[in-house]
Amino acid sequence: MKELNQIYAVDFFCGAGGVTCGFSKAGIKVLGGIDMDLSCKETYEKNNKGSKFIHKDISKYSPEELETDLGVKPNDDKMVFIGCSPCQYYTIIHTSKDKSAKSKLLLEDFRKFIDYFRPGFIFIENVPGLDTKQGSPLEYFKSFISQIGYAFDDKVVNATAFNIPQNRKRYVLVASRLASDIKVLIPKRKKIRTVRDSIGKTQSLKPIAAGNKDSTKLQHTSAGLTEINLRRLMKTPLDGGTRLAWKDDNELQLPCYEGKDEMFFDVYGRMHWDMPAPTITTKFYSISNGRFGHPEQNRAISLREGAILQSFPTSYRFYHSSIERIARMIGNAVPPNMAKEIGKLIIKSVDNAPI
Repeated sequence: MKELNQIYAVDFFCGAGGVTCGFSKAGIKVLGGIDMDLSCKETYEKNNKGSKFIHKDISKYSPEELETDLGVKPNDDKMVFIGCSPCQYYTIIHTSKDKSAKSKLLLEDFRKFIDYFRPGFIFIENVPGLDTKQGSPLEYFKSFISQIGYAFDDKVVNATAFNIPQNRKRYVLVASRLASDIKVLIPKRKKIRTVRDSIGKTQSLKPIAAGNKDSTKLQHTSAGLTEINLRRLMKTPLDGGTRLAWKDDNELQLPCYEGKDEMFFDVYGRMHWDMPAPTITTKFYSISNGRFGHPEQNRAISLREGAILQSFPTSYRFYHSSIERIARMIGNAVPPNMAKEIGKLIIKSVDNAPI
């Protein structure tokens, strides 16, 4: 049963629950999350008690079905619809567009739910390229919500502003049909959180070797390394070293990087202790996919370290037997600390709105 002054939300494209976690910490009750990836269900529901996971493809799911499944009603001033859809098609990071083409129109699928329910608030987080690429559905979406009475603010933000130890630039939009002057506010911080602040000062993260399997709730598990990749990492200087340290070693140098010192510079590199981490992608468990080497241990960062760098609490457990699938859950998530700040902004807007 809904409480009189409670703000509620529905988390479309919820994945493992990054936004649900953050909104809950802000004081917003997330009724449920919708995602077509069934492997996220256990992680979502066990970490977000009381939030229901709905296993549906949003393109084949109707507003009427949602109304039945979660009991939500149209024109609810205290309802937030979250639409952080996977949209690698528009990312500025080099990825295969063929593989991500199916995500291209998810924002348009989300629009039909906005049209039917007209919630009090909307929150969207996505890749920065969504607001610049030709053919993006974003401009049409913004025009649509303006026409039906929503005020909105949008900008590209860096996760570091939200006390997240990671350089992660994201496009954020917050809209309201109640508050005419809603703004995406960037918190002012005197100090940026670093890799050392997050995974270097945590006593529970004991030194481990590549290939460590941690069956405890901490999940301090690290992917294994081939013999030659272990040698490469051992020769990479600690605390921010790069593959350039072994570019002249005929045994270690990769032919694809010969004469290309300025390309893919971070690949096989180590993180810097006293800087934010690079963007935590779905491949953060692999040193060959970015600067994901531990600052001083000869391995890639562990699953738990990746989750901490995404601002998940250490109590948040990920349920799957595969390192790759868990890393995908973590890397695809909206950092909970960012979602928490957006949730607090929405609560403040509700309190100030003439409801």
